[in-house]
Amino acid sequence: MFESCRVTCYHLAAMILRPETLRANRWKIASPVRPDLRQRLSHLHPVLLQLLYNRGLTAEAQIQAFLEGRYLQADDPFLLPDMEKAVARIEEAIARDERIIVYGDFDADGVTATVLLVQALRGLGLSREQVQPYIPDRVDEGYGLNEEALTALKEEKGAGLVISVDCGIRSVAEVRHAREIGLDMIVTDHHSLGPELPPAVALINPKRKESAYPERMLAGVGIAYKLAQALREALPERAAFDEARLLDLVALGTVADLAPLQGENRVLVMSGLEVLNRGERPGVFALTRISGLTPGQITAENIGFGLGPRINAAGRLSHAYDAARLLATNNLLMAERYAQALNELNQERRSLTRRLSQQAETMVTDEDPILIAADPGFVSGVVGLVASRLAEKHYRPAIVMEQGARESRASCRSIPGFHITEALDEVGYLLERHGGHAQAAGFTIRNENLDQFKSELTEIAARKLAEVELTPTLKVDAELRLDQIDWALQGQLAQLEPTGEANRSPVFVSHGVNVMRHRAVGQDGAHLQLEVNDGPHGFQCIAFRQGDWASALPRKVDIVYNIGVNEWNGHRKLQLVVQDIRPATDRR
Repeated sequence: MFESCRVTCYHLAAMILRPETLRANRWKIASPVRPDLRQRLSHLHPVLLQLLYNRGLTAEAQIQAFLEGRYLQADDPFLLPDMEKAVARIEEAIARDERIIVYGDFDADGVTATVLLVQALRGLGLSREQVQPYIPDRVDEGYGLNEEALTALKEEKGAGLVISVDCGIRSVAEVRHAREIGLDMIVTDHHSLGPELPPAVALINPKRKESAYPERMLAGVGIAYKLAQALREALPERAAFDEARLLDLVALGTVADLAPLQGENRVLVMSGLEVLNRGERPGVFALTRISGLTPGQITAENIGFGLGPRINAAGRLSHAYDAARLLATNNLLMAERYAQALNELNQERRSLTRRLSQQAETMVTDEDPILIAADPGFVSGVVGLVASRLAEKHYRPAIVMEQGARESRASCRSIPGFHITEALDEVGYLLERHGGHAQAAGFTIRNENLDQFKSELTEIAARKLAEVELTPTLKVDAELRLDQIDWALQGQLAQLEPTGEANRSPVFVSHGVNVMRHRAVGQDGAHLQLEVNDGPHGFQCIAFRQGDWASALPRKVDIVYNIGVNEWNGHRKLQLVVQDIRPATDRR
C-alpha cells in the first residue's frame, strides 16, 4: 500500500509541475532485496545484488552463471522440435544435388539469419549455385512467404527445398501451395504461433508447445544458428565452417530484433560481440567505421542504435539484399561502398520518419483506445517506426498503414497490457495475413474490410484496456545518493553487460538534488544539459528530448537516470543520462 501511494503521489506532482509538452510518467521503485537473501549473498556488492534480484536472479548458481556469461540449461539444438527432420531433409537434398533456397525477411534479424544459414550450408561444401538466398521485396511482396515467389523459385530457379528463416510460422496457405507444386519446405521462425501450423516437412520454432528446448525466446537468427550447429554436428566430415565465427551475425540480429537479453540470448550476444570486435567480417568493420563507432569496442547498445538501424534501412527504403551483400562480402573495398550506401539510406529514413510522424500525429487523438493512422502517402518501410513514435508519445497501441489501391499494409506497436498479435487474431477473418509478437506485429488487409476492422479492433482495445492505467511506468532499480556513484560502482554495473531488452541498463533515482546550471542543447534545443549536486558530489547530466525543461527547471529536482561514461578528447568521466525529471518532492 505504501508503494502504491508513493507511485501515485509522484505521478500527481509530475502532472501539476512539469512542462505541458512533456509526458508524465509513473515511477515505480523496485522492492528491496529480501533480508535473508541479502545476508546469504552478502559477498556481492549491495547495488549489484539489488539489480540481479530485480531481474529475477536469486539462486547462487544462477547468479554465478549470469555473471560469468554461462547458460545453465541444455543447449542441444536437437531439442528443438523437428530439428532431426530438418537435418535429414537437408542431407537428402545434398545427396540428390537439389537446389536449396534460404528464404528470409527484410529486417536485420531476417537478413542476418539469411546470410548465416547460406554461409553454413556453403560451409558444407555446397556451391553458390546449389545454395542461394531469397529475400522478398517489402513493397512488391510484403512480409513473409508468398505463393508467386515460391512458384518462381520452383519453376525458374529449379529449387527442390526452401528453408525459411525468421518467417513462415503463420504461412499455412503458402506452405500448402509449395507442397502442391512439389516444393518441400523447412520453416524456422520465432514469431507467435497461429491457430494452425503450416504443413512443412519440418517446423522449427521454440514456441511450439511440444518443444523441449529450454530457451523459448531465441531470435530468428538464433534459430538459424541452432540449425547450423545441428548440421555441423550431424555432418562433421563435410562441415568446413566453425559455427562460433557466425556468432557476430547472431549478436547483430538478436539485439536489433529486441530479443530479451537473458538466458541463452545473452550468452550468444556476449560471444557474438567478441567475434564482432575482432573485425573479421569486412562488412561489419566498414559499417562500424561509417557509423562513427570505434572498431574493437562495439557494445550491444552500439548495435541497437548504430549498426542495426543501418542494416534495417536497406529493407525499409531499398532492398534488403543491399544489407545482405554487405554482411556476406569478403572484399573490404566493396564493404566500404555498401556501408556508405546503407548510411545514406539511414539518413533518408530518419528524415522520412520525422515527416511522416508529424503527419500521423494529425490523424490520432488520446481519446482513442488504439491509434490508427492510414494514408496512401505513408511508406511501408517506415510505418513501423512511425507507429513506435505514436505508441511512445501517447502510450496507446498504434497502427500505421500504407493504403494501396486494393490492399493496405500495416505495422503495429503496442504497450504492456495489450497483446497486439492476439488482438489481431480476434479479427483475423478480416485480414489477408498477419503475425508478430506481443508488442509488435504486421498485417495486410483488403481495403473493403478497413472500416469494419477499425471498428472491431477499437472495441477490442477499449475492452482490454479498460482496467489498464494508460500512463507509462518508469521502472527504477534502486535509489542512490550521488556520493555512492563512482568508478567502483560503474565496474559493478559493467557485469550486467550486454544490456538490452529484458536486461536493461540499470535505472536509478536520486531525490532532492541541486541544479547548479542548465541549458537547452541540440537541434532546436531538443535536449537538456545540466549539472547537479547534493553537496560536494556533483555530475554532468544529459536529458535527451527534455529541452522544454530549460525554461521551467526548479533549483531542486528528483531525477531518474542511467550512469554512463562520457569520452571526449581522450578523457573519460562518469555522467548521468537522465530519463525523467520532477520538482523535488517532500519525502518526510
